[in-house]
Amino acid sequence: MNDPGYRVLSGLFGGAELARLGEAAEAVQRDVLAKAAAGQTSVEVWPDGHRLERVDGTTVHWEPDAPGAIRSLSPVSHLHPAFEALWTDPRLTGPMAELLGVGEIGPFVSKLNFKRAGVGSEFAWHQDFTFWYCCAGRAARDVATAMIYLDDAGAGNGALSVIPGSHRDGPAPRDHAEPTGLLLDASKVDSERERTVELPAGSALVFPSTLVHRSVPNRSEHDRRTLLFCFQPAGRPRLAELPYREEMLADLP
Repeated sequence: MNDPGYRVLSGLFGGAELARLGEAAEAVQRDVLAKAAAGQTSVEVWPDGHRLERVDGTTVHWEPDAPGAIRSLSPVSHLHPAFEALWTDPRLTGPMAELLGVGEIGPFVSKLNFKRAGVGSEFAWHQDFTFWYCCAGRAARDVATAMIYLDDAGAGNGALSVIPGSHRDGPAPRDHAEPTGLLLDASKVDSERERTVELPAGSALVFPSTLVHRSVPNRSEHDRRTLLFCFQPAGRPRLAELPYREEMLADLP
């Protein structure tokens, strides 16, 4: 089989519509930063030292080496109507239903990655499946992501890199020495097959939860903002409704 496990949707958004999504991302960031500064939060520090803060129903993941810069927000669709509307946009729901092989799909979780110019940090090799398994169990296999590019993404500003075909291999071996226990063992990733997917703003990349992928730091002068909408078969609970059970990591390689 030559299925790479991902699909590019070109020219999905453009012009004024793309600009509105970008403006919504900046508006959401300003609002979250203001509420965080006012102390309307709860704080959690991950085993790897990354700081997370709960603000207005979203989790702020701060850039580890750039104080005051947001790495990501999740969930995010409830923070702006332009985002909420994407859950039912046929330009996304059609391809995602096809990828999942179901007739009707529903929301799982949404996310806004900022990957700001000069400070956007790397995200090492991982599968989304591993992050969601401790909440959704085997149903995490039935989740797929539509990654919408608000900016042009190239190798210089941290475009996503994937291992084509890796989705067929199931859960990949984790790095058990890594503090969170969620990232993959890089020595067991077939990096010779790595492909960096460079896409213009307005495109989307769709892929299943078991596709192995990563992104390098953004050391350029250009942001690489993306919206991620993760879909699942209709009728299942969203990620936020599921408890996290750390002990389930023991089920994974």
